[in-house]
Parts: sequence; C-alpha cells; structure tokens
Amino acid sequence: MGTVVVGAIVLAIVGLAVRSMHKDKKNGKGCNGNCGSCGGCH
Repeated sequence: MGTVVVGAIVLAIVGLAVRSMHKDKKNGKGCNGNCGSCGGCH
C-alpha cells in the first residue's frame, strides 16, 4: 500500500513539473532549444 501512495505522490510531482514547463514554454520563457535566448545552457 505504501508503494502505491509514494508512486501517486511522485506522479503528481512529475505532472506539476511538466505543467509548469509547458506554461513557461507557452509564455515564451525558457531556452526552447536556443541557448542564446536564455543566457546559456544549464
């Protein structure tokens, strides 16, 4: 049962991260594959 709970938490965190990256990309933030647009690669 604990594994299911931890898995659900991890999936929720990943989902929120993907959602945040998608919002940033839609708003023109981030590198979008062009390192010059954001000041360099990480």
